Amino acid sequence: MKLKKQVTVCGGAIFCVAVFSLYLMLDRVQHDPARRQNGGGNFPRSQISVLQNRIEQLEQLLEENHQIISHIKDSVLELTDTGAVSPSGQLPFRSANGSWVLPFDGRPTFLSVKPQDCQFAQGRRGQTDLQMLDVYSLLKFDNVDGGVWKQGFEITYEPGEWDREPLQVFVVPHSHNDPGWIKTFDKYYTDQTQHIFNNMLVKLTEDPRRKFIWSEISYFAKWWESADMHKQEAMRKLILGGQLEMVTGGWVMSDEANVHYFAMIDQLIEGHQWLEKNVGVTPRSGWAVDPFGHSATMPYLLKRANLTSMLIQRVHYSIKKHFASSRSLEFMWRQAWDQKSGTDIFCHMMPFYSYDVPHTCGPDPKICCQFDFKRLPGGRVNCPWKVPPRAVVEANVAERAHLLLDQYRKKSKLFRSKVVLVPLGDDFRYDKALEWDQQYLNYQRLFDYMNSHPEMHVQAQFGTLTEYFTAVYKANNVPQGARPPDYPVLSGDFFAYADREDHYWSGYYTSRPFYKSMDRVLESHLRGAEILFSLAVAHARHTGMEGRYPTSDYTLLTDARRTVALFQHHDAITGTAKENVVIDYGNRLLHSLQGLKRVIINAAHFLVMKNKDVEKDWERQPSGPRYLVLFNPVEQDRLCVVTVLVNSARVRVLTEDGQTLPVQLSAQWSSASQMSAEVFQASFMVRLPALGLAVFHLYDSADTPMTLRSETLLRLSGRGQTAHAVDPLPLRSQTADPQPFYTSTQSLTLGFSGTTGLLESIRRKDDPQELKVQIQFVTYGTRSSKDKSGAYLFLPDGKAKPYSQKEPPVVRVVEGPLFSEVVAFYQHFQQTIRIHNVPGVDGLSLDVTTMVDIREQSNKELAMRLVTDIQNDDTFYTDLNGFQMQPRRRFLKLPLQANFYPIASQAYIQDSQHRLTLHSAQALGATSLESGQLEVILDRRLMQDDNRGLGQGLKDNKKTANRFRLLLESRSTGNKVSHGPTSFPSLLSHLTSAILNHEVIALPVLPKKRGIPPLHTFAPFTGALPCDFHVINLRSIQHQVTRSDQDTHSPSPYTALILHRKGLDCGLETPNPGFNCTTTEGQLGLSSLFRNLDLQLLQPVSLSLMYSSPPMANDSSVSLEPMEISAFRLKLR
Repeated sequence: MKLKKQVTVCGGAIFCVAVFSLYLMLDRVQHDPARRQNGGGNFPRSQISVLQNRIEQLEQLLEENHQIISHIKDSVLELTDTGAVSPSGQLPFRSANGSWVLPFDGRPTFLSVKPQDCQFAQGRRGQTDLQMLDVYSLLKFDNVDGGVWKQGFEITYEPGEWDREPLQVFVVPHSHNDPGWIKTFDKYYTDQTQHIFNNMLVKLTEDPRRKFIWSEISYFAKWWESADMHKQEAMRKLILGGQLEMVTGGWVMSDEANVHYFAMIDQLIEGHQWLEKNVGVTPRSGWAVDPFGHSATMPYLLKRANLTSMLIQRVHYSIKKHFASSRSLEFMWRQAWDQKSGTDIFCHMMPFYSYDVPHTCGPDPKICCQFDFKRLPGGRVNCPWKVPPRAVVEANVAERAHLLLDQYRKKSKLFRSKVVLVPLGDDFRYDKALEWDQQYLNYQRLFDYMNSHPEMHVQAQFGTLTEYFTAVYKANNVPQGARPPDYPVLSGDFFAYADREDHYWSGYYTSRPFYKSMDRVLESHLRGAEILFSLAVAHARHTGMEGRYPTSDYTLLTDARRTVALFQHHDAITGTAKENVVIDYGNRLLHSLQGLKRVIINAAHFLVMKNKDVEKDWERQPSGPRYLVLFNPVEQDRLCVVTVLVNSARVRVLTEDGQTLPVQLSAQWSSASQMSAEVFQASFMVRLPALGLAVFHLYDSADTPMTLRSETLLRLSGRGQTAHAVDPLPLRSQTADPQPFYTSTQSLTLGFSGTTGLLESIRRKDDPQELKVQIQFVTYGTRSSKDKSGAYLFLPDGKAKPYSQKEPPVVRVVEGPLFSEVVAFYQHFQQTIRIHNVPGVDGLSLDVTTMVDIREQSNKELAMRLVTDIQNDDTFYTDLNGFQMQPRRRFLKLPLQANFYPIASQAYIQDSQHRLTLHSAQALGATSLESGQLEVILDRRLMQDDNRGLGQGLKDNKKTANRFRLLLESRSTGNKVSHGPTSFPSLLSHLTSAILNHEVIALPVLPKKRGIPPLHTFAPFTGALPCDFHVINLRSIQHQVTRSDQDTHSPSPYTALILHRKGLDCGLETPNPGFNCTTTEGQLGLSSLFRNLDLQLLQPVSLSLMYSSPPMANDSSVSLEPMEISAFRLKLR
């Protein structure tokens, strides 16, 4: 009997923060073939239409939650009432002020943060020579015409400068291959990329002086898998012999604005693990020529993966010019929070406009273009500067070599060493054998001439990226990766990017938010599946049942890892690919989500079975309780409200040991004012073990005092609108009046506008006064001039205008003992604000969901703006990749669009008394345009291309749920706000982000005729993890197969544990988080951490698992500094 038959997911949904988990809605894609055909006549024939259709279904699923109900008819079974009582023996009651008081499991919880763990945020930082915030303050951003180098200046030199030390030139051929942009990944591979590899094999072998670099392992792996052994061996020889270098070595060249650090790490591991297994090579240098702006998180991750040097290209032209003028284009990039220099990595910034050939040999594109020999007359590409290249022959070689050397020398004047890097390539170059000959033969003639004329004082050759960096270190007499004398140290990041004029690439921070959101749902499921799979396999080994566990699930995991990795590409998660390519990505995301669901179900089922020997031990009860298994993907115990859909208004929920939980019964709404008669929401408060699985029983039972009904009030504008109650849920309606109204829990009181139904104020229970926190919706248009906003660029037509509609909104107010919510229905969005009446993290912030649909709009961008009394002046804070906070300043000297920054997970504003944080479950663009304001762009619909090569606008908008948590915190007295280059979230803020990004996953168990085996709660840890630790991943490591053995689809006995210790700001008041929370100065004992498992190996490894340190004693503690990410190879059994 295969395990996977036992547990399936019914279409019900669960939301610890009251938003449906995406995958549970996707069930209908598989289960309802009939619905696919209706509503559109014939089923479309072409592949794109089919893909579009699937995405359209996905979109419908997200809109029509109530249609899931057909799968939940048997969600609650009849059973005789057991008469159990609540955990505390009390019933819920209403206190004098009208808020509900709940019986609670009464376990005392404590918070103990060591003072040492707070010092990091206050500590002094080492000075860096270049702090990017200071550079921004300094620059004029005036865009003066610089002559041939339009965005720079005239470069001059003395002819004798290289007499003593000749110029070393490294020409580095490359081909930039987007894994999806104008064509899909597979189409690019078929049409172009496979030919690049096949020609590379032949052409590099012809001359050992030829070099090449490659970065996208997704393409390389696809070629490798179809190549025969001889081709593989020849390619391996080129790599190990140093002619072909793998640079960065990630699955893709990742975006750096919208990506979360979980996925940045995961795509790097996927690429590096593939290279290690198949080729046996470890990347040394990073190459990022096309991401649209650069994050400070990337140098940290590359450094932790043991890379020694890196290169970046898309940086604001004013910053490039400033760095070039002070010869600071090469620097040590240090984390702003690093108190020493342990995070330093050597970085090279390319000086000119682009990574194509006209902009890489030197400052004059008209001359450089003449040395792009693919553009020789008769070909398909030419030089826009109207002077074509000429083939190098005996007669012209002297003149050509001197002309080119002049450019090399001018370029080298911008750097501190006499070594110059000259990339030679462009998008999808070298796909024809002819181009290999054109470039390599002509350049070799130039090199031969230069190198044989000592009076030219130059040594020129083809090289790899690492050969260039090695020469720089050697010229400076320092070891690989060390700081050369007098080279500057920089901290900060490079957003927002502008490539010319006021064309800021800040639109893509929000473009196609549906897919940005879907990506994060998939990431959370991938992490959950990795952890449960690793634990299930380890427990199977421990009980001697290795053969019984379906390790074939490892194939599904690998597939999902690669889908997530592919989507981190800088034209995927960014929302900047063509519509049919977006559909292809969406299809892959959906397919992987379904595969992960399978992995989670199988692992969860194995772990919660009391008796792992499946066949024998059954409760033979054809009708019994419905089991509900809940998975908590957070590494701390979790106290929260969980909501499931049930088909009966008579529902009782019991814990595993038979105690009745209070249930709030609410309506499932089919429209703003219409309740469903078939299905209800049952919400109950649960305590779930860290990274564990808890078992609950649901009964259909007679009314009990523990089932409390939500009370609903509909505020209507009065024009013929009616409301229909469904028994037994009370429903009142009234004509809306302009007076504010309030709703409250034990922790929070919220004020709402009687007119708009939107939030106006927040009062925390220990604060005497309420704080104005007003939510407004505003829209941006685009310019009427020739340059307009598109997928990449944000070019607004001035300040935002208030969103307005003729009809007043319908506002629904739902109140009950466990949660209260206010929903305002507008034409292009509906906003739900929900607060949970539970102690701890889940009850201390507002759950905000904004469902946006701007498909009727044209050239409009919808933003949500928070307006408060907080006096933050011109300073605000946005996160980088969910990993660290970056202080920002609003500059009036910059255009409006330049003041927008990417947020992957949060932004905040603060003053000496309060901090207001907007936590986000998806990447978006955000800013603070006036003191007291914080705003985020929710969606953008643009009817035209913005001239960056895409050739389309953004017209494929979907109805999209944007999910947030709004957290208001007070600064404790005597704790001043620091104004340095660093800032950190509070402990409560970190925990809030965790519950928003890692929702509880519900697994309802379908009863079989043979009954259900007894299930029990699974808690993987023996004790609590320090609450400033985050488990980034517990990832099963692949088998390092021998070359003949192609079985890559089963895991090795090893697991990678990747940990992050968070930096904390302890200056904000920390309420009780609802679980035992302690910090340990970064110490964690792993030997006895995993319950019922033995730790047989504990080995520190580099971040992408390629470099190992000696194993530690199994009983050692591991130690992490604040902000540190560390990886360990474990053997658990």
